[in-house]
Amino acid sequence: MSATPQRHRRTRRLTFAAIAVTAGAGAMVAAALPAGAASGGGTGKSRTVDVQMLSFNDFHGTLEPPQGSSGTVIERQADGTTKAIPAGGVEYLATGLREARKGHEYSVTAAAGDMIGGSPMLSGLFHDEPTVEALNKLKLDVSSVGNHEFDEGKTELRRMAYGGCHPVEGCFEFGKEFTGAEYKYLAANVTDEKTKRPLLNPTFIWQKGDVKIGFIGVTLEGTPDVVTADGVKGLKFGDEVETINKYAAELNKQGVKSIVALIHEGGLPANGAYNYDCDSPGAGAGISGAIVDIAKNVDPKVDALVTGHTHQAYACNIPDRAGNPRMVTSAASYGRLFTDTALTYDRQTKDIVRTAALAPKPVNKVVSRDQPKAPDMTELITRWNALAAPVASRPMGYISADIAGRGSEAPEKPLGDLIADAQLEATAPAAKGGAQLAIMNPGGIRADLAYKAAGAEGDGVVTYGESYTVQPFNNLMNIVDLTGAQLITALQQQVSGTVNGPNPKILQVSKGFTYTLDMTKTGADRIVVDSVKLNGAAIDPAKTYRVAMNEFLAGGGDGFTVLKEHKNKLVGVPDLEAFNAYLGKSTAAAPIAPPAADRITVVK
Repeated sequence: MSATPQRHRRTRRLTFAAIAVTAGAGAMVAAALPAGAASGGGTGKSRTVDVQMLSFNDFHGTLEPPQGSSGTVIERQADGTTKAIPAGGVEYLATGLREARKGHEYSVTAAAGDMIGGSPMLSGLFHDEPTVEALNKLKLDVSSVGNHEFDEGKTELRRMAYGGCHPVEGCFEFGKEFTGAEYKYLAANVTDEKTKRPLLNPTFIWQKGDVKIGFIGVTLEGTPDVVTADGVKGLKFGDEVETINKYAAELNKQGVKSIVALIHEGGLPANGAYNYDCDSPGAGAGISGAIVDIAKNVDPKVDALVTGHTHQAYACNIPDRAGNPRMVTSAASYGRLFTDTALTYDRQTKDIVRTAALAPKPVNKVVSRDQPKAPDMTELITRWNALAAPVASRPMGYISADIAGRGSEAPEKPLGDLIADAQLEATAPAAKGGAQLAIMNPGGIRADLAYKAAGAEGDGVVTYGESYTVQPFNNLMNIVDLTGAQLITALQQQVSGTVNGPNPKILQVSKGFTYTLDMTKTGADRIVVDSVKLNGAAIDPAKTYRVAMNEFLAGGGDGFTVLKEHKNKLVGVPDLEAFNAYLGKSTAAAPIAPPAADRITVVK
């Protein structure tokens, strides 16, 4: 549907005798230039200038500090142990970015998509207007779109970009009209099927004085696979590499030689610590996933790749196809990290210098919560919370301990089991669909449920705001007929195919549905077919079963194409309504305990 320590570095100045770099990859030839040497044709300016690029991705409207394990980053210690550090919250992100900019005459801030969508209630209830307002205050300059920018369709995305009050709910604050993004949203590979034109601007040129840097923004080509059909209706999503290379050439024709690609597609580092060295034992050796092939094939004209989508943290060097060093970064998610990169801009070639000695140096920095809060962000949160309070503070139910969801790295998540059970209970009555089992996509679980109170509700109380944050999409439940063979194919599609083969998406399942996942095997063979059972009885490939799922899955989302073959669909209640009804059966004396997460047996 899937971190950095606060290190302050002094950007390295030029100290070399001669440097020659391949054309199109930060080309520069200099002879005996001392550090900061003036070589600007008698202008008195130094030939090179340090440009700071601050970047982040997958913010998802997370204005308040995220709860549970979703609100920490893992830091690798010198002795090899790891430490969880609380991180995130726009009050702290604002402080971190503003402190980082100090002393930098040239500083640009960029993002790689999913700034909005899948948001907690504080933002999602107001169609992410609070987040756009916050990003404006953060002085974000440019962002690519991500798949979640399309959650409410292209018309709503344009409203986010250009302003105007919501067409149905109107203006949320009396006397104020939403003004839209002050930063540029880029969508180079998203075109309108009728006009064949890009939905939004494909490129943006950031300029300060005589320094120009061009940005190209793309989302993943597979966006239609991870967004509801209504969200991408009338749009075409092009190949990331082809699009970037096309616009890199166009920027070059405009005289822009320094180019950064903002790509809402990402990779998977071999270690989850934000400060893991993904260039060990060699450049880019510690990262896999879709971004690797993209990075290897993007034109050497492009000097850096800022990426996202996988919610991972990395700062790698994946050389371009000409063999020049090129940074590929991602700052995890939810504003827990940002990346600080020093770019050396050559005024003579108008390009970024990319040699072994002067390649851009990215550092992921933790948005720690032991720094002062930004007062303007506190005011923003307080103001929007006051509007949301009558709805958000309503208690929905009770839990006895943290229930891990988004923050869990396990294939089966306790919160996933809880949601699937809630969906089964809501759809099992004959009049409600007669479901025998329920399946839930893991990407639709947007947070954990934390036992500790976030406000005045008391420990163990789950508020509407918290349940909304877990399931913000308001997808309608679909109860459908699937054969046993189709069910087994769906399980196999979790771990195979072009979408899920490289990055498995394990469906969360309701009580009574069990099977074995053998991760020592590959592809579809990872599903032990004979182990798939419902209430202890083996699944019969020829038998028909009633299965509950959200409309996103029923439409074949997340690569589960076989689910589109369903029959006899009945549309049920919204998934959030089902979840809240299930929570509502708990009491303070009888709270819900975290499920054991023992329905999927994993062989490693």
